Amino acid sequence: MTQPLWQKSNIKIDARIMKFLAGDDVLLDREFFLYDVTASKAHVEGLANIGVVSADEAAALKRELDVLADDFRAGSFVLDDRYEDCHSAIEARLTERLGDAGRRVHTGRSRNDQILVATRLWLKDQLATLEQHCRAIAGVCLDRAAKPGSPLPGYTHLQRAVVSSTGMWFAGYAEGFIDSALRARQTTTLIDANPLGTAAGYGVNMKLDREHTTAALGFARMQISPIYAQLSRGKFEMAVLEAIGGALLDVRRLAWDLSLFTTAEFDFVKLPSEYTTGSSIMPNKRNPDVVELLRASYASVAAARTEIEQLLSLPSGYQRDLQFSKGSLFHGCRHGLAALDLMPDLLARMEWNEPAMRAAIEPAMYATDVAIEQAAAGVPFRDAYRAAADAASSAGAGRTPEGSLAARVSPGSGHDLRLDELRARLGHLDG
Repeated sequence: MTQPLWQKSNIKIDARIMKFLAGDDVLLDREFFLYDVTASKAHVEGLANIGVVSADEAAALKRELDVLADDFRAGSFVLDDRYEDCHSAIEARLTERLGDAGRRVHTGRSRNDQILVATRLWLKDQLATLEQHCRAIAGVCLDRAAKPGSPLPGYTHLQRAVVSSTGMWFAGYAEGFIDSALRARQTTTLIDANPLGTAAGYGVNMKLDREHTTAALGFARMQISPIYAQLSRGKFEMAVLEAIGGALLDVRRLAWDLSLFTTAEFDFVKLPSEYTTGSSIMPNKRNPDVVELLRASYASVAAARTEIEQLLSLPSGYQRDLQFSKGSLFHGCRHGLAALDLMPDLLARMEWNEPAMRAAIEPAMYATDVAIEQAAAGVPFRDAYRAAADAASSAGAGRTPEGSLAARVSPGSGHDLRLDELRARLGHLDG
């Protein structure tokens, strides 16, 4: 390992302790490396604006940072245990190439605001990906809801309840993922604040050009208080995991539907073969393993959020405990977004078994229609309810699933899915 940035004379370094301190940090920092390089370029420009580095030094530093980024992408520069973290690796490389100019790059900043700004940039990209996935899922659901659908039993308490349809099913999940896309956008607004220049949490005695770095890095605003910059660490990461988790809650319920609907007992849905696996011992089996793992994916994101939350029982100011948030954050975001990425293709290609769905619609499922019709004709609803309950077994006489759906004219239900309104909400996110 290169000499730590904080190394002072006459201080002994114990290799075992250093290994514990660094942990997997340098490996995890590979996720952040290019973001740290980008933030370092903006910081160099800010230092040049206030005369801490010359124009020539700034140009050289930015050039070397670009070369370093290219080398990292190409694999000719590897972030490994030669370095304590990504920050020390960048400074070591610049010092090696540029001498004193490289040693000036850390002026006015701490590793605390370095990791904060790199994390914040990374989180913004995760939220952009989350929004993209949610919009794609919603788009597929809307497309399938708009096609001629089939009657589908509607369930409450896992008991057959009323006549529903595949269009209503798809429209329901479409609206859920539109909301999740909006939540991703709103969470981006929350975290879109530049912490670079807050140093270790108390500012520095030089007039850093924080306005420049805010604009150069594409942040909507400056995170003004250095103390709050530190207080927001963990809080903002949890907000992103909550946004991903919110989308995965809908995935979990959708996956539960598919898990049930693909059983022989229901037989409503056939999955694309790529989304099933075989049994290691039973030749007759095809298992919906992908759907089951999609259902389980929320747990990974929720666990990541909980682990970070448990680290935050801390006083103000930076504490090293927060280093352990990185692994949780990476795992939660990566797993959650990978799950969402599978959804559009799965939803586009799953097939409904109309005969099985139609056969599962029994006469008693029209009882609610009967009660509502009687109430609309002037019978007090509770009287109509009791009469329909007494005659539930014959409620389907002369009725069809199509007729039930056509009569369901309340906004959003079978005859009035309001797909144009949902598409407009989805399209509004383009604005």
